[in-house]
Amino acid sequence: MDEPRRENLPLLELDILKTFVAIADTGNFTTAAEAVLRTPSAVSMQIKKLEDMLGATLFRRDARAVTLTHHGEILLSAARRLLAMNNEIVGRFVRPHMNGVVNLGAPDDIGDLVLPEVLRRFAEAYPMVAVDVRIEGSDTLRRQVAEGKLDIALFNCTAGNFNGEGELLYREKLVWAGKKCGNAYARTPLPVSVWEAGCIWRSKALDALDKSGQSYRIAYLSAHHMGQRAAIRADIAIAPLARFLIADDMVELGEAHGLPDIGYYDVGMVRRAGAPETVDALAEYIRGAVVSIGKSLEMAA
Repeated sequence: MDEPRRENLPLLELDILKTFVAIADTGNFTTAAEAVLRTPSAVSMQIKKLEDMLGATLFRRDARAVTLTHHGEILLSAARRLLAMNNEIVGRFVRPHMNGVVNLGAPDDIGDLVLPEVLRRFAEAYPMVAVDVRIEGSDTLRRQVAEGKLDIALFNCTAGNFNGEGELLYREKLVWAGKKCGNAYARTPLPVSVWEAGCIWRSKALDALDKSGQSYRIAYLSAHHMGQRAAIRADIAIAPLARFLIADDMVELGEAHGLPDIGYYDVGMVRRAGAPETVDALAEYIRGAVVSIGKSLEMAA
């Protein structure tokens, strides 16, 4: 007696799944095409092929953005697992020596901006390497690299005073941030939220206030930008923040509000002497993320 004929299901192509995930992450076909090194038309053809294979619409498209449908959300989770499994298997054969732990340090503002994308992409490429992240102040991080406690660190320093230690990654504007429709900036003395001595943002902000002759008081102290945001949102103080950290419920304050310009600050990267190849690989991903973020900040400015 013949066995019943089994229908062979089509096989998903990992290359197409990679494109699908890139679109889901960026919300844009053109940006995703750049990420996967394909033309927008080729990306569209890949998604059409995937939708035809599954018999489901994966994206909603409108003039402003691309979003996942219910079927797309289901596929996204599975696609990430499949791609991660592929990278882990291939990595064992292609990069068996790329393993171990990399100790990375960063200030919390850079950690919020750079690290999520860096860690995701690095884990995809080097699944056998673990990254141990430490969030500290810039001076502490540089000292820990010199002491061999960290393999690589990002740090803030005063713009124009980069002393050649490590490499300069990018320059960012430092601005006064206040609550949207708030009035903390109009109080006398001016309530300011900063952190302890040694913080670049604190020194630049208070130096600018001292030079302007403006009366102020330290109304709130926090080592993390989330704490600064809390003070701003409560309208108990204004704070110096990197421009990219200004949220929708905040407003950038300046000369029109009687406040002095704070200027810019630099972001650098330093590596431990004699660090292994895995540290060099992570540094490359950090550089790539910074270039991408820099372009987005320029477009938003």
